[in-house]
Amino acid sequence: MFNCLFIELNVVNTSFNLCYSSQGARMTESPVRVIVVGAGMRGEIYCNFASMHPERVKVVAVADPRKFACTKLQQQHKIVDENIFEDWPGLVEREKFADAVLICTPDSLHKEPAVAFAKKGYHILLEKPMATTAEDCRAIVKACTESGVMLSVGHVLRYDPVIHKIKELIDAGVIGDVMHIQHFEPVGYYHFAHSYVRGNWRNEAESSFALLAKSCHDIDLIHHWAGARRCLKVSSFGSVSHFGKESKPKGAGNRCLDCSIESTCPYSACKIYLDRVKSGHTGWPVSVICPSSFPDIESVTEALKTGPYGRCVYECDNDVCSNQVVNMEFEGGLTAAFSMVAFTEEICKRKTTIYGSKGELSCDRHEVRVFDFLTQRSTKHTANNNVPMAFSTSGHGVADYNLMNAFISAVENNDPSLIRSGPEETLLSHLLVFEAERSRLESRVVDCGDIGQSETPDKHRH
Repeated sequence: MFNCLFIELNVVNTSFNLCYSSQGARMTESPVRVIVVGAGMRGEIYCNFASMHPERVKVVAVADPRKFACTKLQQQHKIVDENIFEDWPGLVEREKFADAVLICTPDSLHKEPAVAFAKKGYHILLEKPMATTAEDCRAIVKACTESGVMLSVGHVLRYDPVIHKIKELIDAGVIGDVMHIQHFEPVGYYHFAHSYVRGNWRNEAESSFALLAKSCHDIDLIHHWAGARRCLKVSSFGSVSHFGKESKPKGAGNRCLDCSIESTCPYSACKIYLDRVKSGHTGWPVSVICPSSFPDIESVTEALKTGPYGRCVYECDNDVCSNQVVNMEFEGGLTAAFSMVAFTEEICKRKTTIYGSKGELSCDRHEVRVFDFLTQRSTKHTANNNVPMAFSTSGHGVADYNLMNAFISAVENNDPSLIRSGPEETLLSHLLVFEAERSRLESRVVDCGDIGQSETPDKHRH
């Protein structure tokens, strides 16, 4: 099992100091100037890197329609007033005045700024997923390729030392030929209620389908571990379950603050948000429901009275899968199985077992265990999970830090090889996600022989 939260890590990472060229010196002495488009949680986390390494990164502009979010980053990074924008087009209209842009807008708003900034010559770190349609994903890659700019997609788990260790061991042949990959993502019962029932990813028309929004990380990892082997076929099953009017308990109200049976509901907004802020916790998920103010008891209570996060989970407009399985067949006989489940105690503590012809590999948080069939012995391989304090409580901790370190290093040295989640491979794994969703919607096995020409699944076609 490996944990994508890594909340307890708090010392300096040395495993990703990639800011030097092959000659041993940085190709530029001045800080990399970055623009932030979307000053939400992801944008703020990435900007922590600039606070820790001001000699390497300078945040010079921010665009976000929320004044509170802009002001927060402006004060943290001393951004001049003329570089604060409500939306990104104003930034593109100006002469190029930075080296790179961090695009952390909502999923459905990725394509237009990514293409525009690429054409302007900015290197891009784009939060995952790349976009919500296959066509838009291709358009982003095409724009970056034609403009000669680097694209790093925010598949942060690629930069997790445990994931990197797994890939190293596979490539070293320690378990022989990979025969099967078993991968599981427990979303977490209150995490799913927060993000996918009440929150921004609850409705496909407003964001994207769950496999893309939540689990494109995981399909990308399977594709990464499979290496050069092409996926031949994919099948998928999943459903929208439990969170609907038909499951609403008798006597339940429309809002948790006014519900007579709130104390008996595990998905109560009072438990998820109010109880946390009362105990002094103001980070995720509490911080999300108060985007225009610091979360305290008064602001959280008001948000639950009037906002989407105070609604009964059985009275929301969510239409995304709460559980889904994906099965894949790759060249050479490799098979893979992925499961995503909402109803779990653990939150995002993914579990992976990889079966090879000479051994078996499994993960347990900060180490990888390999059982050798010949010697019948187990060997533990420890990954370096150390990160600076500023990243120890972020959503993906060590991986967030390493992603930013790699991207800034790539820009410093004009070396795209330092990016582990570049355009072409990431596009292929995204297209595999779209094909898996096509399989679920059309109730059939999908042939991926020409995956590069895949179209976005039409949920109305059967």
